[in-house]
Amino acid sequence: MKRWLIWIVAGLLPLQALALSGEEAMKKSQAAFLYPGKDFKARVVMKLINKDGQERVRELTMLRKNAGEPGGDQKYFMYFFQPADVKDMTFMIYKYPAKDDDRWLFIPAINMVKRIAAQDKRSSFVGSDFTYEDVSGRDIEDDNHVIEREEKVGTRDCYVVKSTPKGTDADFGHKLTWVDKANFLPLKEEQYDKRGNRYKLFTADEVTDIKGFPTAIKRTMKNLQTGHRTEVAYIKTDYDLGIDESLFSERFLRQPPRKWVD
Repeated sequence: MKRWLIWIVAGLLPLQALALSGEEAMKKSQAAFLYPGKDFKARVVMKLINKDGQERVRELTMLRKNAGEPGGDQKYFMYFFQPADVKDMTFMIYKYPAKDDDRWLFIPAINMVKRIAAQDKRSSFVGSDFTYEDVSGRDIEDDNHVIEREEKVGTRDCYVVKSTPKGTDADFGHKLTWVDKANFLPLKEEQYDKRGNRYKLFTADEVTDIKGFPTAIKRTMKNLQTGHRTEVAYIKTDYDLGIDESLFSERFLRQPPRKWVD
């Protein structure tokens, strides 16, 4: 005990780092990033940009509803406006903690609702540099989390949390997340492969306050190996709208209510 006190007095180990574990920091970060409000709606514009600067654009409405406390069940509903090959396509996720999600995709060209295998959560989300898991979140319990140090991102003081998969089936070796000490948003994340090489970089490029919730309204995910990146802008973002639970059903995948997707 005396040794810990000496380290704190000497400034070698911040007092806050002792009070907060890596797992607690990541739980607070997930709550701030993925669970604010009882529900959420945004028009989302995704720009898929290759290393030569050529762009493809995806535009969609994203809806989310929480079932309870942060870290619990959630439902997501997405409606695509463009490009033409995905227009009117809808996508729905039932997210559960500690077990595989349920996911459905409506393909208007063949008028079919398709159940998507939950095992491919690390595959690309609609051709972007984000994975399905990046969109709805990775289970905190799947990784070990340790606060490695404290560091600034711009002017913001952050915890730097190292997350290492507990199992052997993950496709990455570890991640580093810069968690804002004030609002717990993840401001930066680096993903490393199993050889220790950095291969993906996430940044929260613009944060604003919406109904009291700090929100990253501009985000970028970059593949550092290919040079491809995806820039995302959240437009008309809002919380606590009273989204009807019945929206998140298979029958509305084919004909979603216009009031919620427009």
